[in-house]
Amino acid sequence: MRVLVLGAGLMGKEVARDLVKSERVSKVTLADMDMEKAKKICKGLQSSKLEVAFVNATKEEQLIHIMGRHDIVVNALLYSFNESVAKAAISAGVHCVDLGGHIGQATDRVLKLNDQAKAAGVTVIPDLGVAPGAINILSGYGANKLDEVKMIKLYVGGIPLRPLPPLEYNHVFSMEGVFDHYTDPSFIIRDGKKQEVASLSEIETVYFDKFGPLEAFHTAGGTSTLAYSYPDLDNLEYKTIRYPGHAEKFQLLIDLNLTRNDYFVEINGQKIKPREVFLKVLAPIVDLKDGKDVVLLRVLTMGYKEGQTTGHCYEMITYKDKENEVTAMARATANTISIVAQMIGNEIITKRGVYPPEQIVPGDIYMKEMEKRGVMIKESIHNK
Repeated sequence: MRVLVLGAGLMGKEVARDLVKSERVSKVTLADMDMEKAKKICKGLQSSKLEVAFVNATKEEQLIHIMGRHDIVVNALLYSFNESVAKAAISAGVHCVDLGGHIGQATDRVLKLNDQAKAAGVTVIPDLGVAPGAINILSGYGANKLDEVKMIKLYVGGIPLRPLPPLEYNHVFSMEGVFDHYTDPSFIIRDGKKQEVASLSEIETVYFDKFGPLEAFHTAGGTSTLAYSYPDLDNLEYKTIRYPGHAEKFQLLIDLNLTRNDYFVEINGQKIKPREVFLKVLAPIVDLKDGKDVVLLRVLTMGYKEGQTTGHCYEMITYKDKENEVTAMARATANTISIVAQMIGNEIITKRGVYPPEQIVPGDIYMKEMEKRGVMIKESIHNK
């Protein structure tokens, strides 16, 4: 199995780390415009399977050319590249997976390539991070155990192990992405009706083993493709987990217009976007540095099994990999997309076309593979 990893950022590095450990993977190419960064990663991972290559992902011809020497593409670039990378993979006749991105309907555009992917005989699976990603796989696994699924509730949070004021939060991915998830409306299904609610709203208290009380609130993008896959749900919602008080503090910052992309103020004759200033001010405050983070995840699927109300709950608590200095979020994300890429290469997944994770990734195998990597996902069953 020859795998091309696009992007030498944190996620690309950790995907490459996992891939080179696999006996079934014969070659991994880490491709980026920044060759120095890619070479540094290659030197650090010290694997004879790993090589680097230059690619400009805005150039379709370059993408198709380099993809043609591989069996699978792992797209670890920004979500704005997802559609163009998927199109190039289909043209090259190569399978493709990406980390998703529902801001700007990036995943919706990838899903529309289904007919082209089938015709080319390739499999494309978007949304393979944690949320979306792991939560989709586990939702599909739980739903498939029911005769009829009526409710899916999702809770995910990447939080510092030791919170510090003022926000009790350290970012484990782009703060610009955090702003979008906090300010765009959140899609839910309630009493069978599809609707939008304000992000940061409907705060509830949640507990995990050794963690709590914590707060959970609506954020945008988390329900992903689940409404598309399960159109008859009565209830569907996704909430982000943080330490208590976080949502209220961030709501004030939003109300002060510090996160808007379309808002400018004039200072000394110059137009300034407060959002850009705020991001710079926040950067050192929310930098995790050498701190430890944890990823908390809970997926609850409820419905009917043989006429009885039944629920399947999946919980994951992932800690930072101290040996390799890998954040919990990078660990959970990279492992998920690497595992699914290898499922395609190993012919565990054989359907061709474009599918969201909940429709195509076998949850039992995914959970076993995560366990091999030290990430435990616990299942509990609830009957009424």
